[in-house]
Amino acid sequence: MSSALYPSLKGKRVVITGGGSGIGAGLTAGFVRQGAEVIFLDIAEAASLALVDRLTPDAAIAPVYRSCDLMDLDALTAAFAQIGDIDILVNNAGNDDRHGLAEITPAYWDNRIGVNLRHMLFAAQAAAPGMKRRGGGAIINFGSISWHLGLPDLVLYETAKAGVEGMTRALARELGPDDIRVTCVVPGNVKTKRQEQWYTPEGEAQIVKAQCLKGRILPDHVAALVLFLASDDAALCTGHEYWIDAGWR
Repeated sequence: MSSALYPSLKGKRVVITGGGSGIGAGLTAGFVRQGAEVIFLDIAEAASLALVDRLTPDAAIAPVYRSCDLMDLDALTAAFAQIGDIDILVNNAGNDDRHGLAEITPAYWDNRIGVNLRHMLFAAQAAAPGMKRRGGGAIINFGSISWHLGLPDLVLYETAKAGVEGMTRALARELGPDDIRVTCVVPGNVKTKRQEQWYTPEGEAQIVKAQCLKGRILPDHVAALVLFLASDDAALCTGHEYWIDAGWR
């Protein structure tokens, strides 16, 4: 798909968590196409290195991959300290493994909240002072349609993603005086290799049937929304959720 170019994104320093595959790879490719300086954090080394190899030949600024386990807050803090001041943070990383209520233990609760919510707060905490020094910035958090629909077998994922929306509003209020905008993107069902493991062709057809628009959402569609929210064209957008779900109800 063709997409807009935003002059305000050229040369901006961007950190994307979970930027090596799936939606994250689409985000990395989108910001690279804008001429931004992209650093993405991931633990999927093979996929991440392959993405760098694919994007670098046509990039004005080659993307940089940093291996970082976001569950390790010391490693996360060290990564941001080494990267230095940035303009844009995209809190994309998460994990939607299925689980039932009876399977949940206190340890699994901590793990799921850690992988889907906790690191977003601490990444924002690490990035905000540098954004202030650079005159402002944008933080874009990833929510999910799942808790709005009450989808099955995702109780902890949905709990965390509901928290992401609350955190977004709180951070927007706190960081607004420093001209740091905080928004949340709420994707519907996005067609990625990971999502293919959860849905049969019949299940996928049911999702499309429930959408107002009958196309499949791809990572590039999600990236187009994120690029707008990161750009100066969204200068007064903050504190809210922005949906890209093809009208799934």
